Amino acid sequence: MSKHFVPENLPTHLQHYINGEFVDSIGGETFDVQEPVTNTNYATAASAQPADVDLAVAAASKAFKEGPWSKMLPRERSRVLHKIADIVESRDDELALLESYDSGLPITQAKGQARRAAENFRFFADLIVAQVDNSFRVPGRQMNYVNRKPIGVAALITPWNVPFMQESWKLAPAIATGNSVVMKPASYTPLSAGLWPDIFREAGLPEGVFNLIFGSGSVAGDYLVKHPDVPLVSFTGDSSTGATISTAAAPFFKGLSLELGGKSPAVVFADADLDAALDATVFGVFSLNGERCTAGSRVLVQRDIYDDFVAKFAQRAKNIRVGLPSDPQTEVGSLVHPKHFEKVMSYIEIGKREGRLLAGGGRAEGFEDEGNYVAPTVFADVAPDAQIFQDEIFGPVVAITPFDTDEEALELANNTKYGLAAYVWTSNLKRAHNFAHQIESGMVWLNSNNVRDLRTPFGGVKASGLGREGGYRSVDFYTTQQSIQITLNEAHSPKFGV
Repeated sequence: MSKHFVPENLPTHLQHYINGEFVDSIGGETFDVQEPVTNTNYATAASAQPADVDLAVAAASKAFKEGPWSKMLPRERSRVLHKIADIVESRDDELALLESYDSGLPITQAKGQARRAAENFRFFADLIVAQVDNSFRVPGRQMNYVNRKPIGVAALITPWNVPFMQESWKLAPAIATGNSVVMKPASYTPLSAGLWPDIFREAGLPEGVFNLIFGSGSVAGDYLVKHPDVPLVSFTGDSSTGATISTAAAPFFKGLSLELGGKSPAVVFADADLDAALDATVFGVFSLNGERCTAGSRVLVQRDIYDDFVAKFAQRAKNIRVGLPSDPQTEVGSLVHPKHFEKVMSYIEIGKREGRLLAGGGRAEGFEDEGNYVAPTVFADVAPDAQIFQDEIFGPVVAITPFDTDEEALELANNTKYGLAAYVWTSNLKRAHNFAHQIESGMVWLNSNNVRDLRTPFGGVKASGLGREGGYRSVDFYTTQQSIQITLNEAHSPKFGV
């Protein structure tokens, strides 16, 4: 087994970044940051309190109202975004090491995150230059057009799974459209967020447009969401926190984009390409350590092929290489934090009462004494009312359930409170489309793994979220559309009071 790798120049203390300066919390508050392989603290981070949030929001608000960024031509902003993309892309190796160390993500899966993050900035750099808005003409009488404007300060609250890349999903459109931002990354994984200030400085982003605060969701996040000078909130995380944010933001009529949890079905029909379906469903639940919102964590298999498919799936799970995140051979690394590890393990114990355990079921072999290592776990014959069928576990745990008919498969697929993603495997084109249209989810992949064009909307229905981001939907969220009407001849107004 390779030795646990520690990145060079690892910081021992992380500071907020407010109005172009690195600062500690006013009251000196901090929290400990630990890595997930040995669960030891390696750094402290400034812990934002309401007064610190006030400073960050004030800096962002001043930059929006008085600075050049919100008033720049799209082409000028685009040039800065392309510079950001170039710098991000050049730091792929550094980022991969930091993400892997901080989150437990296998290094081979962490690599490429910078390229994906860079592509988000390139995409919106191009989109804002090509952006067109509607105009409407009534010949000889009236002209109407849409004036699109940035809104102000956007609060970006980001999750702990693949944090840097997910931060770029929000940062790129928010900044591209001319807003200023205050970003609060997850307290479990703050390390890679600390790369953004230098990247933005080097690219020439004006001071105050980007502000970074570290801290807890219950204090810093809650106060940021409720702040009267923050009109926009974009959040990615679990559904219960999303509900809390929705309630907190409601009295202020804020714009909300909530990308929440999932319990996504992968439906495998008997006529599917079984080898391709097996590859995709195993990868879909065990990649990123199972800590992914779009994981196909419920696999629904037609009874004709059920026994054979389940046996092959379980064998693949047993063969998955669990190891140190820094080892290139590792396929599943360490879960992000001891608290999350305990949650996943508690669901595995529940699963032993609710399904037939075919693989895993506890700590990974060779990691019995330290870290947050869970053996890839497979439960078969899981009933639809089981907790492991209904609840988002967010770890390397899968529930497999048989079905007989298309109608039964659809009922099982829709039988949770979530509706983020779904995957359908069948060679019948008519069935594929008709079935996909009836699934209650924001996204469906047909005979495909989770690969998304950046122009398409991302988001869910039911408890999986509110609103859509991606492509023009992101531009719509981060801007307001003002309607301007011009009369081209005499205004025919009724003459009251004459």
